Amino acid sequence: MLVFRYLYLIFVITIFTSICHGQEKSETDEIFNDKSEIYFRFENKDISFDRLTRIISIDSKTNKEWVYAYANKNGFTEFLNQKINYEILQHPGTLIIPKMRSHVNIKNTDEWDFYPTYEAYIDLMYQFEQNYPDLCDVFSIGNSEEGRSLLFAKISKNDNEQENEPRFLYTSTMHGDETAGYVLMLHLIDYLLSNYGTDIKITHLLDNMEIWINPLANPDGAYAGGNNSIYGATRFNANGVDLNRNYPDPEDGQHPDGNPWQPETIEFMELADSIVFVMGANFHSGAEVFNYPWDTWAQLHADDDWWQYVGREWADTVHKYGPPGYFTGFDNGITNGYEWYSISGGRQDYMNYFYHCREVTLEISNTKILPESLLSDYWEYNYHSFLNYIEQALYGITGTVTDSITGDPLAASIFIEGHDVDGSWVKTDQLYGHYFRPLFEGMYQNITFSASGYESKTINQVQVFNYQLTQQDVQLVYTGSGINNLSAGNIFSISPNPNGGTFRIEYMGSSEANSKIDIYSLNGEIVFSQNYKFTKGSNYLPVDLDMATQGVYMLKIQTDIQSFSEKIMVR
Repeated sequence: MLVFRYLYLIFVITIFTSICHGQEKSETDEIFNDKSEIYFRFENKDISFDRLTRIISIDSKTNKEWVYAYANKNGFTEFLNQKINYEILQHPGTLIIPKMRSHVNIKNTDEWDFYPTYEAYIDLMYQFEQNYPDLCDVFSIGNSEEGRSLLFAKISKNDNEQENEPRFLYTSTMHGDETAGYVLMLHLIDYLLSNYGTDIKITHLLDNMEIWINPLANPDGAYAGGNNSIYGATRFNANGVDLNRNYPDPEDGQHPDGNPWQPETIEFMELADSIVFVMGANFHSGAEVFNYPWDTWAQLHADDDWWQYVGREWADTVHKYGPPGYFTGFDNGITNGYEWYSISGGRQDYMNYFYHCREVTLEISNTKILPESLLSDYWEYNYHSFLNYIEQALYGITGTVTDSITGDPLAASIFIEGHDVDGSWVKTDQLYGHYFRPLFEGMYQNITFSASGYESKTINQVQVFNYQLTQQDVQLVYTGSGINNLSAGNIFSISPNPNGGTFRIEYMGSSEANSKIDIYSLNGEIVFSQNYKFTKGSNYLPVDLDMATQGVYMLKIQTDIQSFSEKIMVR
């Protein structure tokens, strides 16, 4: 009898649990219905954002009371387990029915007060190339998950010739329902091309640099409702993944969002690996702010003064040409990303840390999908800042690093000792040897130039002025070794240091390095040991000391040629 009662109790508990789970599933199914993502807000009370940012996509924190976010079905199911009060909101992609054009003739287009259908967008991009063949080259770097093109316009005088000039990158709408930048970037391409030769500033830019513009980084999200309209646009790509959380992260590893790299992410990563971009920006909507690095951690960028300087220039210029109240939130239009809210896997930090490119996140409209009637107004508010920010790539320190005997260009690293950290140094273009280093004005000490197989050279002092370019060419002496002097600290870098026991060993050499890595406590005990092959270019090995106690540890790296050592401080 006792056994029967026990089995009956188990049966009742099982049925009750199944009913509860069924109700929860029904709740989620009812919320999502046939939608791939939802938009909602939840109360900002005693919440661990570290956990939440890995299951949902935080959109903004507009005040202390509410946090706004997106989620796919799996992420929202996990969110429900947190027992946080929430409210489902109308998705931004369905708030307006925008005016669309199925064909655009740029020769007859004076007003950019429309959104193009997907086919019209493709045709429009290639019209730029056809109408300005000496200035513009249009090409696809690959396709989205659903096969739509990731198009770029490369704009420069003699665009098919490589010159000693910086490359600049603008991309927009990696969140598919944030479309203000989409049309403004099309407008910018047209403005640059049509004003070359008549406008002094634009002529100067195109004569001295390459400007790469990708108006639509997430075409599947923007045209989630079909190619004929951006109505129904989604933040995520076709796989329900937030592309601005899908990149390797300096702090949180290769896949901080738990998703595989998406086709769109891979194509942009391969572009960054093949092209040296000096500066860049990616455009968003949902706020109005110049959001500068870092997003992933609290420590400031080595060039934080420069970031605030160019951010202030952007915001102040917008204030001059925009209406009262526009772009005035946060610190009157600018913010450090981490101070706003921390994210992992963002494009901005990926480009800054791994590819030494000064990329910023620009939120240019509180409204995700602007009514088409306002697009021309927002152009007037912002286009001066578009141009000013591009121009900053022409200031700072520049030069060419070459072999002292042959004059051949070298793939080299330029490292300001006592200043550079967390990927802030720059590299030369591997084929042409030239480099560009944006810097805030001041006297910089001990700038070291290093290249594989060459003796490093340090310039003791270089004076930098805002809005000016300082020329610093360097010749390096060949030593015949396969790797440069590791003790200079320019081929291996440890960051962050101090740390909490988790850090990265970044390798910046231009040839492979078979390495034996050992970490010792001060009493000689080995706490970490690994063999690792670093490939050429910038790549890193994450290290976790597995709950190491606070104190100082010694890191030793032995390569085929030389050794490197550094103290690691665990707090």
